Amino acid sequence: MALKVGDKVPSVTLRHLTAEGPKEITTDELFGGKKVVLFAVPGAFTRTCSQRHLPSYVGNAAALQAKGVDTIACLAVNDAFVMGAWGKEHQADKIMMLADGNADFTKAIGLELDRIKEGMGIRSQRYAMLVENGVVKALNVEKPGEYAVSSAEAMLEKL
Repeated sequence: MALKVGDKVPSVTLRHLTAEGPKEITTDELFGGKKVVLFAVPGAFTRTCSQRHLPSYVGNAAALQAKGVDTIACLAVNDAFVMGAWGKEHQADKIMMLADGNADFTKAIGLELDRIKEGMGIRSQRYAMLVENGVVKALNVEKPGEYAVSSAEAMLEKL
């Protein structure tokens, strides 16, 4: 069953790339006591994700923070090295680039996307969520192939 507004985010371990290498972070650490905007993409370096989704959050990071957002995070079913390189390419220094390499978080919230026939394996659906102290306050899931409700601009309207 998919995560919904009012649910507590499940406890899962993710990874992000630091200067010292990949570092684990639990969702409890990520969301606990904070206001977090998390957006997920089907894959780093893919067309819509690179041309529109990540850039919308990079360009609107200051506006989101001005509305009280403590952390802006991007998640994909990729490894920490890929997420780090993708973030660096897009100068996403204000975005925490999170790796859900085994799709543990994605499966736990019921938003996995089967792209096996396309040679991409299991990926995440495209979505954005607002989480306050571990509880989902807004969740905008895109219909397959679309990009609108998960944009930074749409999230700013929710804040």
